[in-house]
Amino acid sequence: MSLNTFGHLFRVTTWGESHGPALGATIDGCPPGVEISEEMIQHWLDKRKPGQNKYTTQRREADQVKILSVVFEGKTTGTPVQLMVENTDQRSKDYGDIMDKFRPGHADITYWQKYGIRDYRGGGRSSARETSARVAAGGLARQAIKMLAPSVKITGFMCQMGPHKINRDKIDLDLIERNPFWTPDAQAAEDWATYLDGLRKSGSSVGAVIEVVATGVPAGLGAPIYGKLDTDLAAAMMSINAVKGVEIGDGMAAAELTGEANADEIFMGSDGPEYSSNHAGGILGGLSTGQDLVVRFAVKPTSSILTARKTINKSGENTEIITKGRHDPCVGIRAVPVGEAMMACVILDHLLLHRGQIGENQGKIGT
Repeated sequence: MSLNTFGHLFRVTTWGESHGPALGATIDGCPPGVEISEEMIQHWLDKRKPGQNKYTTQRREADQVKILSVVFEGKTTGTPVQLMVENTDQRSKDYGDIMDKFRPGHADITYWQKYGIRDYRGGGRSSARETSARVAAGGLARQAIKMLAPSVKITGFMCQMGPHKINRDKIDLDLIERNPFWTPDAQAAEDWATYLDGLRKSGSSVGAVIEVVATGVPAGLGAPIYGKLDTDLAAAMMSINAVKGVEIGDGMAAAELTGEANADEIFMGSDGPEYSSNHAGGILGGLSTGQDLVVRFAVKPTSSILTARKTINKSGENTEIITKGRHDPCVGIRAVPVGEAMMACVILDHLLLHRGQIGENQGKIGT
């Protein structure tokens, strides 16, 4: 299997799988002098780790990160960073009944068709367990961003569970870390708890929509054609397990607008250009405008459910499948810190590209 690396200058390669001894990330291109420690990275991994409450998988993993290379006297040296997270609570016997069957809606069948070999224990590389490596890499990226662009702040939250959306008139970002769903709407958190309880007890699952916003991003990041900032953000989010759609700004809803409604009018402010709205999601022509970067992605329901589904086995025989074991009833919950991590990696990558090509923005507006 190839193509396990993303990024242009800040390049992240993830390795390992759900039921192997460990997984992790090899990161090349991190600038020297970035203050980093295992504790700094662990802060972000703790937000993603399983078993935190009844609404996530009950697999118990500490997700304890180890920095195996690059740090000297608490700072990066500019050479490759090796991060490792050990698996400690695998329960492979739960998957014995499906070793020759393909879960509908899961990558089981396509992995088998392509490679002729499949790690049925938790899905191998197709498992969301791989995302712990991305969150670890994102923790390092955030520390580098602090050094290069300290104004940048990245915030993710769940804005929809199944058909139930948040009330955007009642958003309070301070609430995000006070409920198990990473949502800024107190009423939504209460409603979702009741809704998900029912699904969880019946052995079913549901999808979600996650929004990630980056504030304080300077204008000019990105490139006009093949290295667009929104291209890389969309690819980053789309690469997350179970993601089936990505939007930048208004996204698909922009198709419903007229030109007048869609145009984010521009005014001259005391510190430079200001905009009347942000339908564009902070990106025009592949380049950041200096406004908030707004990305949303949709996550499908997990395919590991207790309701029997029709499928086939490797011999081509028709059969049924039930997936036992420990699974997230809504994978969107733990996808929030993963989305934040991918946003951090992409922003750092483009900060480095911008610094290498331009240094600082060349076009001046006003006096």
